[in-house]
Amino acid sequence: MKFPGLRKIKHYFPVSQPKPQLPSFEVRPELDTYIVGLDQTIVDVVASVTDDFLVRYDIQKGLSNLVEHAKANAIYQELVAKQAISDHFAGGTIGNTIHNYSVLADDKSVLLGVMSANIALGSPAYHYVCHTSSKVDMNHLQGVAGDIGRGITMITPDGERTFVIDPSDMDQLEPDYIPTDIIAAASAFVVSAYPLRAIGQPIQRAMHKALEDAKAHDVPVVMSLGTRHLVEENREQIISTIKNYVNVLAMNELEAEALTGFADPLKAAEAILDHTDMVLITAGPEGLYLCGHTDDSVKRESSNPIKSASLADFNQYEFSRPMLRQYCEQPLKVYSHIDPYLGGPERIKNTNGAGDGALSAILHDMAANHFHKQVQPLSGKHEMPYLAYSSFAQICKYANRVSYEILVQNAPRLSKGLPEREDSLEEAYWER
Repeated sequence: MKFPGLRKIKHYFPVSQPKPQLPSFEVRPELDTYIVGLDQTIVDVVASVTDDFLVRYDIQKGLSNLVEHAKANAIYQELVAKQAISDHFAGGTIGNTIHNYSVLADDKSVLLGVMSANIALGSPAYHYVCHTSSKVDMNHLQGVAGDIGRGITMITPDGERTFVIDPSDMDQLEPDYIPTDIIAAASAFVVSAYPLRAIGQPIQRAMHKALEDAKAHDVPVVMSLGTRHLVEENREQIISTIKNYVNVLAMNELEAEALTGFADPLKAAEAILDHTDMVLITAGPEGLYLCGHTDDSVKRESSNPIKSASLADFNQYEFSRPMLRQYCEQPLKVYSHIDPYLGGPERIKNTNGAGDGALSAILHDMAANHFHKQVQPLSGKHEMPYLAYSSFAQICKYANRVSYEILVQNAPRLSKGLPEREDSLEEAYWER
């Protein structure tokens, strides 16, 4: 089409230069920096119910109830008919984590799992796709004939939360759908302990293949523990998996106690570091702990006030950067702690996903280190084979800030990245 009027002689675009390559939504292992996550794809449904409703469906109040598909579907249809559902959220601890990573990094990640081959309006798969960042590459998902999982959170008038889990086809992920080449070039591979309880299901074999691929190609493995009950029921299997594959372990203080027997997060972290390289423990109103290893030759003392609790002067070297223990000639355990950002929200709208948010910040820092090492391999930042770009203390701040952002919203996933400048900091800070 020709446009009327006078036009500038000079071209609007530099036609003599090669055309830039169009962005790709699919991950390119040879070009992109990304993380890979394996998850039981599930949608979270939030609804208000009465105690009589729970009794009628024989649902145990306050617990996580695994129910058959037909029964869960009947519950869901009645909730729809009564207009009792307040929200649908894409769920899954790893799905939340890699979505948050892509929002924070504004970069790609890869989700491995299952997805309904035919997505209908209003179906669990429809809500999952709608609430997941477009930066998350779903091209490697396995198509299934049925639905993905559905988790129904039912809130009774007394505020108690009761969970109904409908697995549907979420555990049908086959090992053939684990792309070795995608995992081999990743900055990190992240998985939760939930598939370990899917006894006899294909997802267990798929998870094992993914862990083996990551280990074979020296890709850091990050694992998030599920719930306290999950850890108690599968403790030996979880510990064996940690010893054989896991480099970074994330949990809350209840899961840490179930795993180690120590209610004190510091003591729990000290015990866990005998089996893995770095550990994140979120402790609610106490803040969060990030603990790991560094080499004695590159330890850095903190200029923050030194803290003592069950371990004396435990944060003395929190300005050190994390390393895999196998690369340390003289491994030193390092502990860092931070109180809730701004003392915590005045009103917490949602606690679901706060730990996933903190973990996504750690993964972002690990991926940043991987990227920087590729583009600046001779930089002083890589004089040692560090696991992350920042210090324990700095990563703590970042994880804490992201966790706060989840707590002040209703959804368990970030809807936007963090602000460029924080309103909570004085203007003089930005003028430095």
